[in-house]
Amino acid sequence: MILKIGKKKFNLKNKPFVIAEIGHNHKGSLKIAKDLIKAAKDAGADAVKFQKRNNKELYTKKMFDQPYDHPNSYGATYGIHREALEFNKKQYKNLKKYSEKLKIIFFATPFDFSSVNFLEDVGVPCYKMASADLTNIPLQKYIAKTKKMIFLSTGGGNFADIQRAYKNIRKYNKNLAILHCTASYPADVNDMNLNILNQLNKLFPKTILGLSDHENGIDAAPLAYMMGARIFEKHFTLNRAWKGTDQSFSLEPQGLKKLIRNLKRIPFILGSNNKKLLNSEKLPIRKMAKSIVAVNNLKKGYKIKYKDLAFKSPGGGLKPYQYNLILNRKIKKNIHKDEQLNIKMFE
Repeated sequence: MILKIGKKKFNLKNKPFVIAEIGHNHKGSLKIAKDLIKAAKDAGADAVKFQKRNNKELYTKKMFDQPYDHPNSYGATYGIHREALEFNKKQYKNLKKYSEKLKIIFFATPFDFSSVNFLEDVGVPCYKMASADLTNIPLQKYIAKTKKMIFLSTGGGNFADIQRAYKNIRKYNKNLAILHCTASYPADVNDMNLNILNQLNKLFPKTILGLSDHENGIDAAPLAYMMGARIFEKHFTLNRAWKGTDQSFSLEPQGLKKLIRNLKRIPFILGSNNKKLLNSEKLPIRKMAKSIVAVNNLKKGYKIKYKDLAFKSPGGGLKPYQYNLILNRKIKKNIHKDEQLNIKMFE
């Protein structure tokens, strides 16, 4: 299971690939954006993702000019609000260069054709397609023709929508990963439906699967890993109390660090399917296990009876299940009370 992003290859057989979704949690500040990239790298993320919109192309004039009176608003209208959260090309190239310096992958979700052109000029190595564009065949085709890795989010869709998008993209580009997603923000645990990953495994057995995770916590991703997901996208911020639609359900640095730690532990926790005494168990088991010992002092020549046996810690002697090996056998030497018994003591 190899993920190819530009010239980089990631073996996902037993490793997760984690995307810190910064989106617009930077609040329009280049400094905060860089702080977020640095914090994502420090938490162990493999990539950071932003969102790119050409708002006047993306929205109708009516929607662009629609009043936006909301606590999370950065402008009087929805369009102005969105514009306040966009970076220009020089800023994007600056962020990409900064990410490369930190050795973390930088890319974005384009929501329209102009934004694809914009990001191609910036030189991003891969693309995310938002759930809202699961049915946007023209935009899928346009992005697919770049031949770059595509992460396809599937929120709000059904299996027919996913299969249509899959076939459309694969006509032009085989570098595709499918991300299960619930497109609500945050997603209620009752709506996560991780069992869908089982169906996606059957429908697309040779395709890398993942989870675009909007759950307000870190429980879903490890479960999804166990069901075959290897790519994990999680919204990320420095402060959940900051102004912004996505802030409240994003992970802060400590939360992202724990999520990545938990995901990376899974292959080690699963470990071997061979049940045996481990080196790490030897000392505690010897201390706690029972050995067969003498209840009282016993003289040479005495024929041992069950009533003469006790089962006490520590281990190291005959095991309790082996008592039949010594019953009714004569003792070759005197045995003291609580002395561990072994086969050599008997005729």
